[in-house]
Amino acid sequence: MNHNTPLSPLPLSHLSEVQRRVLSAAQLRAHGISTARITSQCLPGGPWQSLLPGVYLLHPGPPTSEERLHGALLYAGRPALPAQGEPQGTPAAPPYGEAMVTGLAALALHRFSSAPPLLSLDRIDVLVPRTRRLRSTGCARLVRTHTLPRPEEITGVPVAPVPRALADAVAQLADASAVRRLLTEAVSGRHCEAAAVLKELSRARLLSLPHVVDAVDSLLAEARTIAEQRLYDLVYTHGLPNPLWNVDLRLPGGPHLGSVDAYWPEQAVAVELDTRAPRNDGDALWSEYVRKREQLERLGITVVHLTPRRLRESPEQQATVVRTALMAAPDRDPAAYVMVLPR
Repeated sequence: MNHNTPLSPLPLSHLSEVQRRVLSAAQLRAHGISTARITSQCLPGGPWQSLLPGVYLLHPGPPTSEERLHGALLYAGRPALPAQGEPQGTPAAPPYGEAMVTGLAALALHRFSSAPPLLSLDRIDVLVPRTRRLRSTGCARLVRTHTLPRPEEITGVPVAPVPRALADAVAQLADASAVRRLLTEAVSGRHCEAAAVLKELSRARLLSLPHVVDAVDSLLAEARTIAEQRLYDLVYTHGLPNPLWNVDLRLPGGPHLGSVDAYWPEQAVAVELDTRAPRNDGDALWSEYVRKREQLERLGITVVHLTPRRLRESPEQQATVVRTALMAAPDRDPAAYVMVLPR
């Protein structure tokens, strides 16, 4: 008997081709295969083999990377089976319960060039609810969490979103250069925003690790570069007046007021990109940002605050915000004169 042999009493039509080659003991029993029969099929030289506890590969030879993925998910999840007599055309429930691939395996599925290929991974990280009572074993490493994210489906398997997969991968890595490459690619490859990555790293309490701190600096630098390019595109694509780019503002003979990413001196409108870590009212960076903004606004300078996410998701709306601030300039009291210097 192999994966091409019909099983009864339930059909296999609700399973994909790879799912027909990797089945759990519960699925096999539901298809009329006794425990004794399973054991005999898995004897040395037999047509089947045990992939993980309670999970079987229905052919001899090494498993493919896809079969290892499905096997790890079957082990970690609770596969749902169609009810007796259910029509074959009825969509099946997700076969893996709440389990989803995370860590380096998930990043490989998200097509990170800096992630190792699936076949080279000794273990596949699977995210499960904290209440799931199983141990990591074989090629399956269980990662428990109180709150599961909404998975994305890639190649037929549930996969954790990039920020969560990154945090779970970084938790297992001690190589600073590998962590830096992964975090930087998350932003440079347009997989997600830096703020989402930092939020997950903070939740996992990884931001204080020395090799992660250095990688975060590279992540923020990459995020700023991309955000600046999006701001340039916004100005030119939506026909806004040309500003002065990346300048310092200073009172004549007085203190330095701060740097801004774009400034329209005639309208006294400044744009500032926020590429910091997620807001924390008690941190020094946030306090400095608030101080600078309040000081500029007291001088009559309108400060437009833009985030990389807003620039990516709603550039037209952000262009309207900037244009509105420029058009409202004649209705405001004249701003104080400030010196504009190259940054």
